[in-house]
Amino acid sequence: MSFFPSLRGIGRDNLRKAAIIGSTALLPRPLRVARRKSRLGALELDIARRSALIIIAHPKSGNTWLKVMLTRLYAQRHGISESDFARYPALADANPAIPGFAATNGWYSYERAVGDRLQPGAQDPVLRQKPVVLLARNPLDIAVSWYFQFTKRQSDHKQELINAGLSHPVDRRNIEMWEFIRESELGLPSLIRFLNYWDAALRHLDRNLLTSYEALRRDPGGVLRQITALMGDSFADEEIADAVEFASFDNLRKLESEGFFRSGGLTLRNANDPESFKVRRAKVGGYRDYFDPAQVQELEALVQRDLSPRLKDQLGLASAQAGAPVADASR
Repeated sequence: MSFFPSLRGIGRDNLRKAAIIGSTALLPRPLRVARRKSRLGALELDIARRSALIIIAHPKSGNTWLKVMLTRLYAQRHGISESDFARYPALADANPAIPGFAATNGWYSYERAVGDRLQPGAQDPVLRQKPVVLLARNPLDIAVSWYFQFTKRQSDHKQELINAGLSHPVDRRNIEMWEFIRESELGLPSLIRFLNYWDAALRHLDRNLLTSYEALRRDPGGVLRQITALMGDSFADEEIADAVEFASFDNLRKLESEGFFRSGGLTLRNANDPESFKVRRAKVGGYRDYFDPAQVQELEALVQRDLSPRLKDQLGLASAQAGAPVADASR
């Protein structure tokens, strides 16, 4: 018999989320959006309060990759089979020895329920005691991956909720990459504000760590050791090496393309469209492949002008040149 009963393999929080989405599907749009934002926000907050670690990351910053590595560490320690690991987000439901990890952006729509309670002067007494990791990434690399996520992979209900908070909703079927990144409310200026917002908030939390996607690429084992130490735990070198190998780009890409994962962010959406994969490229600085030199210069100048000094240092951007003057994005 499987380690999981049939429905619990989906994960109790995913089931609760599905119930909220399903029960509000026929409501008029304004009421549907308001009801979902409220109820999903309460669920997001409950997940964070039950978790052993809160990971703050913008979509496409490596939070799924990090969660897989962390979960793999505990799954191997407690003898979870490969078939059961395919439902890795549900492991903590069935085995109390395996910690839960809350990954949230704390910024868009209902996920703001967690973000607001981690700000200076408004900390939730339970969340205040949690270890919190900010997983940053070069906002230019986020921007390109975020475009593909939003236009090819994002669920309809989440897209509706995000768009409901914008003065100019984004039509994913009719927006080009440059317009999305440079001119939309979800583009590069918003990504920079997101990173600065969390960089400032992190300094006021008792147990915190600033790290990055780039650091994970350079030294995944070292970052895992930092995070598990923040949680008050430690693992042998062999355990760390196994988690890093399992979550390598090539292995996760292979497992995603084969439909190995049965729940969570790595489930296969469209096997015929590589740009729709969750594990898409894993390339640092890959944004340059999508723009001409003048566009690259303009985008890099915007990052240099507006990103916080600490984040530029963390991301290896502190010594970069400012580039061209920043053009008006409203043109």
